[in-house]
Amino acid sequence: MSPEARTSETSEARASHATRAVSPTSPTQGASSSSEPSARAAASPASTHRPQGARGTARTAPAGPQPDAATTTAPPGTLPSLRFGYGTNGLADLRLDDALSLLADLGYDGVGLTLDHMHLDPLAPDLAARTRRVAARLDALGLGVTVETGARYVLDPRRKHGPSLLDPDPDDRARRTDLLTRAVRVAADLGAHAVHCFSGIVPEGTDTDTAWKRLAESLAPVLDAAASAGTPLAVEPEPGHLLATLADFHHLRRALGDPEPLGLTLDIGHCQCLEPLSPADCVRAAAPWLRHVQIEDMRRGVHEHLPFGEGEIDFPPVLAALATTGYQGLTVVELPRHSHAGPHYAAHSLPFLRHAERTAATVPSGPAEAFQQTAPPHGAPSTAPEGSSR
Repeated sequence: MSPEARTSETSEARASHATRAVSPTSPTQGASSSSEPSARAAASPASTHRPQGARGTARTAPAGPQPDAATTTAPPGTLPSLRFGYGTNGLADLRLDDALSLLADLGYDGVGLTLDHMHLDPLAPDLAARTRRVAARLDALGLGVTVETGARYVLDPRRKHGPSLLDPDPDDRARRTDLLTRAVRVAADLGAHAVHCFSGIVPEGTDTDTAWKRLAESLAPVLDAAASAGTPLAVEPEPGHLLATLADFHHLRRALGDPEPLGLTLDIGHCQCLEPLSPADCVRAAAPWLRHVQIEDMRRGVHEHLPFGEGEIDFPPVLAALATTGYQGLTVVELPRHSHAGPHYAAHSLPFLRHAERTAATVPSGPAEAFQQTAPPHGAPSTAPEGSSR
């Protein structure tokens, strides 16, 4: 597919600073996905399919550390193209096949596939057969895939994201570990470039040292499965969780002895929310371990996933950092609270990102100015109105 076909938009002539202002109309609950965008929004991309088998070898991220920003050079205007996807947790009202077809039609390169009861149920007795069918469909549509494991009620219909890897009950922790090992097998069968997961919130009455010990012990069999499958496990720092920041990821990595299969999921909005570095500098700092990227807009100190243009993030420097550090996985739009208008946001997110990507080619590389506003304390309530309930 040519870049022109999948990045068609009316805002081509806008100045680079306007990229952050491009925003789709915020439809009301149940609004039609065909709602007209506001004057600030980019136009919908052209509807195009990729040829069969287009996933090819591009769907697998490199196993080792990726190039450092300081050693990677790319002349202005020649940055490597990024691969954009959209998360199925933001398309929960669609059948999985319809969601995949929609993303292919819109021109996405891939999908962040959340294993859940309404899509690919990880607890279904015929999981292997269903996985084969999904793999065939992904190949036919030319979509890459990352397997995500943030389904809200897939293990417990009464506890959101429960049980977690930190639960006091060892049997409950084992259920979460089993879900993640199932996800690794599914990812291997789909040809996914990573399996995403997160730590969970520290249970009441549990001290942090105990929580870190439980996390390390619970992840050990998952990492063994990931090593056997050749599929990285990408842990996500999540506001309000035990593992909330890049520093926390490195704490876990060192505690586990820096295992080869352990990688990182970096959520760009979370960087804006609470990291001391800018989102672009977070990308550069995370590059050697980066296996999966989620992206959305967000405001400082407030954990709320927002459509592009409704938060505070300057996206061209972020995309420039991803390109120049050699990231080869998917960059997946993460809007789980906007499923009621998922097709609308899927249609408007990709033109925004492609426009920001073109602008990124003109962005000078190098560290950004540090945030002047201090991030909220670790685990502070203001960082997590969505908490573990994305």
